[in-house]
Amino acid sequence: MSTFSSSDSNQDSQNLRLEIDYLLDTSALEKDDIIEAIARLKGTPKSISARYFYDRAGSQLFEQICQLPEYYPTRTEASILKQYAVEIVNQTEAVELVELGSGSSTKTRLLLDAYKASARPLYYTPVDVSDSILKLSAKDLLVDYPQLKIQGKVATYSQALEQLSTYSFGRRMIIFLGSSIGNFTPRQCDRFIAQLTNALNPGDYFLLGIDLQKSSDILHAAYNDASGTTAAFNLNMLQHLNNRFEGDFDLNLFRHQAIYNIALNQIEMYLISQQSQSVRLNQLDLNINLDKGEAILTEISRKFNLTQMEQYLGDRNLNLIQTYTDSQQWFGLLLCQMQ
Repeated sequence: MSTFSSSDSNQDSQNLRLEIDYLLDTSALEKDDIIEAIARLKGTPKSISARYFYDRAGSQLFEQICQLPEYYPTRTEASILKQYAVEIVNQTEAVELVELGSGSSTKTRLLLDAYKASARPLYYTPVDVSDSILKLSAKDLLVDYPQLKIQGKVATYSQALEQLSTYSFGRRMIIFLGSSIGNFTPRQCDRFIAQLTNALNPGDYFLLGIDLQKSSDILHAAYNDASGTTAAFNLNMLQHLNNRFEGDFDLNLFRHQAIYNIALNQIEMYLISQQSQSVRLNQLDLNINLDKGEAILTEISRKFNLTQMEQYLGDRNLNLIQTYTDSQQWFGLLLCQMQ
């Protein structure tokens, strides 16, 4: 006689509600990463891709940054979502919610709670390059949201958007939170929005989180916190390169610097060489010569003007429906509909 427990039934139900598409070609991505890393470190000025922030230690440090009193973006965006999630869900009536760069889906739960309260069925499509974090967060969500079906994509934004353009479950809303769009250069932003609009049908929605222009004192404090956590996060990038490419960066010979470029309205994070030095990355067969005071760019974080961003999106057939901000207008959520 066989036995069948309720836990078995719950597990089967979760498995039926979860599919994951693996679009990422890891070998090709590895090759591209190496080519890019070499080009950036040999370039003038030198730079490192922001993807090297996020090894295990870097991810833990970023979680700590999000809790710092100086670092306002995460909690401010979350407070806006908490206040307006029900309104957004009722306005859009989307049946598919796509999240680019889903991570642990923490802030997304505020929207999912609103869907759950309305008893609307929903497909959730998280997109992330990390299959482990995507699967872990998906399994947690399936437990907490019984109406949810998850179609995850282990993919780059570009790969996911290309596939999304080939099918539709119904009205779709793509969300891109955390002002991640601020890490794109204007040219990269143009390319991203073109890919995104190609994945939307007329009537579909786009919810975009953007960090707004504000006092340089506030911005400086957010990226140069008193505890030194952001500095440790930035410096850990060199340790990540050491681990991945058999490097010999000495973290003690670099210092963190974050400045606000007023002309370009963007934070720029650098690692500054404290002396003339040569660094070796064995797996890349690469020697890097650095002068004293030479800067390596690790990130840009653009800060936006609401009116200009609304116009930018409107020019690309994304019609602004509603703008949500906090009381201090530090952060904005723009709800747009594809024309």
